[in-house]
Amino acid sequence: MEFLFEYGLFLAQAVTIVVAIVTVLVTVVGLSTKGKAETGSLVITNLTEALNEVVLAVKQQILTKDQFKALAKADKKQKKADKKIPPAVKDKLFVIDFKGSMDAHEVEALRKEVSAVVQVATKSDKVLIRLESPGGVVHGYGLAASQLKRITDRDIPLVVSVDKVAASGGYMMACIANEIVAAPFAIIGSIGVIAQIPNFSKILKKNDIEFEQVTAGEFKRTLTLFGENTDQDREKFQQEIDETHELFKQHVSVNRPSLDINKVATGEHWFGNQAIDLGLIDKITTSDDYLLQQHQERDIFHLKFMVPKTLSQKLGKAASVSVDSTLTTLWNRLHSSRWF
Repeated sequence: MEFLFEYGLFLAQAVTIVVAIVTVLVTVVGLSTKGKAETGSLVITNLTEALNEVVLAVKQQILTKDQFKALAKADKKQKKADKKIPPAVKDKLFVIDFKGSMDAHEVEALRKEVSAVVQVATKSDKVLIRLESPGGVVHGYGLAASQLKRITDRDIPLVVSVDKVAASGGYMMACIANEIVAAPFAIIGSIGVIAQIPNFSKILKKNDIEFEQVTAGEFKRTLTLFGENTDQDREKFQQEIDETHELFKQHVSVNRPSLDINKVATGEHWFGNQAIDLGLIDKITTSDDYLLQQHQERDIFHLKFMVPKTLSQKLGKAASVSVDSTLTTLWNRLHSSRWF
């Protein structure tokens, strides 16, 4: 145990030094790039071609040389025939990924991706959103849901696929879709609102520190970090939370009117196999199987708005990964646990 303690202390010191160095570098680079406008571009990938190439590569490995040669010959013959009589133009499936964080800053890329889709998609095409989010700030996810509403408002069929989680703000987005599909153990729901705030007023008093706050308007500020909170402050804050929850419930009810909203809007979450019985989703399947099924019927294109990372962002990411890796390694060495 003494060795483990010393080892952990050494790692903590090393991590502290690394973080300090990277912080200084990030600050310097950040100041040097301040004021430069961010540019980005929309990257479009033909997933139909990518899927076909995978199939071809697998067949090349599992078929005999003569079998693969015959297959290639038949394929070449078919392409030659297609040039004479072009095949009917397929409808399209546009795929967008949204992996949301607490502040929903990913909505900035989503806006550009949706803007591109709605300008070219027709009512016979489809849009698939591969969604992963545990939720976050109300205004951020409200805007993200509004972006998806731009698609359905144009009568373009929208499908949301959830492989891992679409909870709270994530479900606020998902319920916009004409169809929601989810993996059996994907986490769905959490139709509720939470807000929490620490209060340091007792610590300030104990150290003879006074806190003053000046506001105009009776409820400009309710609960506070440093002042003393009153029952009136708490009551008003609870009222605001309840109102937000009511708006959330109305939003879900409008988009999925068949739901028993009072039954599902308790803040609870369910796994996919449970969520389908409650009407929160429409089908149990993964995004992978959904794409393979659509591959037979449609041409599939993936859209992603890419913004090049600045040096400061790269350094920050590298520091984050380094710290996370170190702490994870230490934890794994000190603990042996099984997770489901």
